[in-house]
Amino acid sequence: MTTEGRIDWCRALLARFARFTGRTLRGEWHAIVVEPARRLARRGLSGLLLAFVAAFGVIFFHAIAQHPLGALWVTRLGGVKADLPLWLSMLRTPVSLYVPALDLPVWAGITQLFLAFAWAELALGRARTLAISYATTLAGTLTARVMIATGPGWWGFGLPPECAHVLDTGPSAAVVGLFTYLAVIKRAPVVFTLTGGSMVWESIAVPNLAGREHLIAVGSAIVLGLLHGRGARLRARPRLPLPTRTGGPAPARPPAAPAPVPPRAVPAPATTERPPAPAAAQRSADTAMTSLEC
Repeated sequence: MTTEGRIDWCRALLARFARFTGRTLRGEWHAIVVEPARRLARRGLSGLLLAFVAAFGVIFFHAIAQHPLGALWVTRLGGVKADLPLWLSMLRTPVSLYVPALDLPVWAGITQLFLAFAWAELALGRARTLAISYATTLAGTLTARVMIATGPGWWGFGLPPECAHVLDTGPSAAVVGLFTYLAVIKRAPVVFTLTGGSMVWESIAVPNLAGREHLIAVGSAIVLGLLHGRGARLRARPRLPLPTRTGGPAPARPPAAPAPVPPRAVPAPATTERPPAPAAAQRSADTAMTSLEC
């Protein structure tokens, strides 16, 4: 290949890459900004109910936790630890979404929390938003218990027993799960890279319990995103007719014999008795002789 041919090939490759990048960014902008803005204009502020509830819930629990008695009740209602019984941890997990984490700034995370729940509610609806946020948080909590039970080692999978006493609260796992799920189903590679890449960097830079749970939340959200709409597509497939048994042709049945018809009685024709011809002639002659004698 000559120098001019290589230059033309590089130009064509760069042009193709630029067109692909433009289409991707335009589609992501439409999925992230344009569609939610249209739905917000159509539904009004009622479409942001979960976002307002989540933000005000975090602010409320943060304000209560500033007092000793309030901190005690916040821990009893939403404090999740790996050393608690499993049923108690699962019972406190929904409330723990609104309890601020101890090592994360509250006011910096409220913006991410509001945006995640607002985008999810406008794109998915309230029921699915709550389901995804709870599923990703619960996946991180349960996997953390497995890591602590495994112990240190296992190629970095296990965690030391001291992590069982760490308070495991905060909406960060739900926020990460919602952003990842939406990035997968909306095909938004920029949001996915920012979300997943930041979680990987966090787990490497600060290898603590929260970083592990964030990675688990990202993984579970990816699985849920790949399964999104799979059930509807399976139900929409046309069902093939059930195969019939082919065991050879059935033997032909002989035609049924007709039922015998009973004979009808035919009435005999009425006959008039006539005397024989010689007797009638003799009777006529006797009658004539009698008349002569008289």
